[in-house]
Amino acid sequence: MSQNNIGRRSFLKGSSVAVGAGLLGGLAGCGGSGSSAASGSSSAASSDFKAGFIFLHDENSTYDKNFMDGAKAACDELGIESVFKTNIDESEACQQAAEELADQGCGIVFADSFGHEDYVIEAAKEFTDVQFCHSTGTKAHTEGLDNYHNAFASIYQGRYLAGIAAGMKLNEMIADGTITEDKAHMGYVGAFTYAEVISGYTSFYLGAKSVCPSVTMDVTFTGSWYDQSAEQEAAARLIDEYGCVLISQHADSMGAPSACEERNVPNVSYNGSTIEACPNTFIVSSRIDWAPYYKYAIQAAMKGDPIDTDWTGDLSTESVKLTDINADVAAEGTQEAIDEATKALEDGSLHVFDTSTFTVTVDDKKNANATVDGSGVLTGYMADVDTDEAFEGDTEAVSDGYFHESEYRSAPYFDVQIDGINLLDTQF
Repeated sequence: MSQNNIGRRSFLKGSSVAVGAGLLGGLAGCGGSGSSAASGSSSAASSDFKAGFIFLHDENSTYDKNFMDGAKAACDELGIESVFKTNIDESEACQQAAEELADQGCGIVFADSFGHEDYVIEAAKEFTDVQFCHSTGTKAHTEGLDNYHNAFASIYQGRYLAGIAAGMKLNEMIADGTITEDKAHMGYVGAFTYAEVISGYTSFYLGAKSVCPSVTMDVTFTGSWYDQSAEQEAAARLIDEYGCVLISQHADSMGAPSACEERNVPNVSYNGSTIEACPNTFIVSSRIDWAPYYKYAIQAAMKGDPIDTDWTGDLSTESVKLTDINADVAAEGTQEAIDEATKALEDGSLHVFDTSTFTVTVDDKKNANATVDGSGVLTGYMADVDTDEAFEGDTEAVSDGYFHESEYRSAPYFDVQIDGINLLDTQF
């Protein structure tokens, strides 16, 4: 497997899936709790300030296109020049691209793939008067560089809300006799068994479970972030062989939505609406809007102000978004249910990973870093704040009745394998 295939958002394999380890991070906060000061240059006029962007793929990848759209929106609003470098793999090509952007006069450089991180760090060490920002990374708080920063968003909130839409659809199918309660079985196409993917499919499942208690879910992995054929085959397998009546995904092509449209199976997509290609099956999609972060970081760099070491956007910063619901497919009352949950998430009365809403099994193969009570309720979880090769847990992530995702670091670190979700394969 090439480095290009295993990188991007790969936040280490979780203990519950592959190698018996926990994952966590340090020093993050919602939209502005990082502690590093940016060395920065003196404030610059928008007319002569340039921002550089490094993308793993091009606009054919929904993941990269989402970043590109955010970059364009932010730069257009600020009236500054942007310089894009696309199809930059996770190798020394990234460091070269970052250095070229700095040489071209970019005052700030962004990269969008997890595997870019080490190379961006090396560029930051060389160009200390340029700000470097890396989305999805984990090392800014331990590197201690004034000009290197990580960013992510609490997309698990969006996936939870999208899960509510899925659960409402399942309830509709139960009510109209399409399925029985015990057949409320969803499928999920994931790329890798990494914390970000685990956090994503678990929050989606919990959203569905909050309105459809009998729901279960099978998850399969493709071993690639972008492989349309593999994603389509995976979704087809979930439907045809495992009886999944609704499909979602954490992968970047139209593969899974296409398989659903061909089979008339409801679908919750990711990173953008698929309603034009899949009008009969698309329900809703969640995504991160990167424009708020780009605007914030660019303005700080222009002024010479500090940039957060770890920046975490959420619903309140308008970084977590849902597309419009497809009313022709979604169940009646879906928008109202999402609106109610959104309000509760925003006021703190609802937490996605509320430990009273799921149970956990601990054995010699999974959840080694978890502690549970006699009923299987998660009471503690030691997670790896400062990423290390041994994946050793060093920070307690559970308190006040919920798992504190993306509070100790911007990048996700929830890698608990909860009951009700069955992993069909774990080789990736």
